Amino acid sequence: MRDPKFWSHRGSVLAALLSPLGALYGASVKLRHARANPFRPKARVVCVGNLTAGGSGKTPIAIALARICVGRGLKPMFLTRGYGGRLAWPVLVDPHQHASADVGDEPLLLAATAPTIVARDRAAGAKLADTLGADLIVMDDGFQNFQIVKDLSFVVVDATLGFGNGHLIPAGPLREPVSQGLARADALVLMGDGDPAIAFTGPVLRARTIAAAPEALKDRAVFAFAGIGNPERFFALLRNAGASVVGTQAFADHHRFSELELSVLRLGCEKFGALCVTTEKDYFRLEPRQRARIVPVPVFARFDDDGASLNALLDRVARARNEGAA
Repeated sequence: MRDPKFWSHRGSVLAALLSPLGALYGASVKLRHARANPFRPKARVVCVGNLTAGGSGKTPIAIALARICVGRGLKPMFLTRGYGGRLAWPVLVDPHQHASADVGDEPLLLAATAPTIVARDRAAGAKLADTLGADLIVMDDGFQNFQIVKDLSFVVVDATLGFGNGHLIPAGPLREPVSQGLARADALVLMGDGDPAIAFTGPVLRARTIAAAPEALKDRAVFAFAGIGNPERFFALLRNAGASVVGTQAFADHHRFSELELSVLRLGCEKFGALCVTTEKDYFRLEPRQRARIVPVPVFARFDDDGASLNALLDRVARARNEGAA
């Protein structure tokens, strides 16, 4: 399902009519937080989440943070729900054994960087991480999940879209009131260009997604398709890398592509004499037999800041880890 267009525009009559339901949704998050009895794992926990439904760039930020932590001598392990996968119990992702139908697309992407656990019960997943020797758990999403204690919470915000129309689901994209969520955040990460007005007194980092091999795209005619939270960000990334984007096709987040859809996409590529490209997430969702003549474009997140603010935050987690081990 694509996000409704009125989620992006303030003053919508439909949003006003649905706002009472949104208020109930936000209250349910507050109630779950108040009633929570979170599990404290041995490993320290860094959560990368957001306040809105859909894609804000959480997964690239989670991967970037894990790589930074590896450079600091830590052994990070990802913990994620595994949206779209059929496996609900705690399972260590094996890219050679599991498909996206088993664990979801994002866990396969995460597992290329560090060991990844899929668990709808995050406390059970954290317990498995402890038994596997992780000293740092990086939660990809889960900011509104209160089953485990978090040592550091990053809230990722699409710097262009901000918080949409400012209403809560289903009246808008928000998972909870902005002030309520920011009160639990340790830092904000603004993804991309834009300066949304956000009342937050903590550290604000700036990051953006970049193609891993832009020289391979420069001046290349490409036809791009994507079924992610914000397909337009991916299409803009290709243009910024110098590709000649001759056509695009956006699908709903986590879309499962049919043979007919892929055939039509390939025909479009042939018509324009273009390379057929998509995101790594979408590529992982394709069956091996469906991947012919489709090229995934790897991307990574890069922080704009000089690293001082980010290192100070991670130092705090390292201190908490050392104190817990003492």
